[in-house]
Amino acid sequence: MRRFTGNKLVLASHNKGKLREISALLAPLGIEVISAGDLGLAEPEETESTYAGNARIKAHFAAKASGLPALSDDSGLSVDALDGTPGVFTADWAETPQGRDFAMAMGKVWHKLEDAHAPAPRRAQFNCTLCVAWPDGHDEIFAGQVHGQLTWPMRGTLGFGFDPMFVPDGHSETFGEMDPAKKHAMSHRAVAFEKLMSDCFKDLAK
Repeated sequence: MRRFTGNKLVLASHNKGKLREISALLAPLGIEVISAGDLGLAEPEETESTYAGNARIKAHFAAKASGLPALSDDSGLSVDALDGTPGVFTADWAETPQGRDFAMAMGKVWHKLEDAHAPAPRRAQFNCTLCVAWPDGHDEIFAGQVHGQLTWPMRGTLGFGFDPMFVPDGHSETFGEMDPAKKHAMSHRAVAFEKLMSDCFKDLAK
């Protein structure tokens, strides 16, 4: 397992919500996070059928283009009654000619559940795969998952993506209603980050 030894990292994403969340998770380690968007980097085509495959594409592209270690996050929502979809295509479900519209995408998921007469509770999982890639081509992969159920109508404005319709197990709030610090401590991304920090970032932990 390669250890991270620098103090600057490129987040291979143009998603401002992910930048906020990941910056908050890495701030205690004194690591500056710069997004691919801030560097003017393009978004590579995600051609793989797995979270790990797409995470690798994004991380290696950003590391090679910037000359810095890069961290990518490939995440998705898998709905049990929809055979695990949207899964790796979660972001694609939100695509419109004007950009990504997650309110529309959440409505699409719920309408499909209604059409399928899916019984309650409507179970789902958020999945997250992180990839840290170095400019020399080395990478490390970490995965996390959180289980819960879907609710409608959507609730809350604090999260991003599908957060306003996802209620994690053991809680009554959606990720969209939950205080960000509380969500950061238990989300699929937090589970993957715990593994990442204990392996790659252990030497930087206070």
